[in-house]
Amino acid sequence: MTKKPPLIILAGPTAVGKTELSIKLAKEIGGEIVSADSMQVYRHMDIGSAKITSREMDGVNHYLIDVLEPIQDFNVVIFQQMAKEALKIIYSHGNIPIIAGGTGFYIQALLYDIDFTKNSEDDSIRMELEAVAKERGSEYLHQLLAQVDPESAKIIHSNNKKRVIRALEYFRQTGEPISVHNQAQHQKESPYQFIYYVMNTDRDLLYKRIEKRVDQMMEQGLVKEVENLKNMGCHREMVSMQGLGYKEILDYLNGSCTLEEAVSVLKRDTRHFAKRQLTWFKREQDVRWLNLPEFDYDLDRVLQHMTEQISDTILSGSIFGKR
Repeated sequence: MTKKPPLIILAGPTAVGKTELSIKLAKEIGGEIVSADSMQVYRHMDIGSAKITSREMDGVNHYLIDVLEPIQDFNVVIFQQMAKEALKIIYSHGNIPIIAGGTGFYIQALLYDIDFTKNSEDDSIRMELEAVAKERGSEYLHQLLAQVDPESAKIIHSNNKKRVIRALEYFRQTGEPISVHNQAQHQKESPYQFIYYVMNTDRDLLYKRIEKRVDQMMEQGLVKEVENLKNMGCHREMVSMQGLGYKEILDYLNGSCTLEEAVSVLKRDTRHFAKRQLTWFKREQDVRWLNLPEFDYDLDRVLQHMTEQISDTILSGSIFGKR
């Protein structure tokens, strides 16, 4: 039987500390990192996405960072295609890919090679739903989804108009809830020999880290960054500008709220986002939790725990040797 290619996943909520641990792990096992972040893929969007810097990369190759312009679309299908290409390159180097990020659906799509070929070329339903959203609002659209696919409505936030529309569109096209389709795809065997780690920490500490990160973003010039994007022609309807930190500051620049209100909303929504991320990861199968309090918040101890497991399971008998 052909041995499956190795794959490490390091996921977790925003601001938990994935970046630092992913670099340590890559250096320890001979890894290269593929970002599973829906915003760091965009150029010119550094501060609001908490994008890793060249200095932080410390010589470790990263993929899917700074590869698209803000006017371009990015979705799970595009991510899956780009990530697969990145994996080919990493394997050709004889290295181990580490998928790092907090976008659970992206990770799931790659890990289980979810089939998106049922996507229809006909965009009339999507256009109709977008018109309904403009006329009746996102909350109304979310209520429609709850009627036909309550499972999807539970995990897709009403503000995530794009995913709500996609779920409704899929139901209209196929008569099947997209949650049922995704669950069936999820039952597939992964083509990878993987370990799926999720970092977590004390909830109060995580929220403090989130608030501190937002304050740092403001000090680093988030308003100026969003202003520059606005001057480039970026607006609220673009996929790139739906990201946390961008839509809130854009509302301030457009006169919809004060800067103080925008920052308050950003902190609140980022906390809510982190909570939804954890809810998603708790539903995933085969996850190994890295609860930082259990390691006294010592990343070197976390790293030792991970490398021992990886050595025993992934690297044992593998052509990919430990560096």
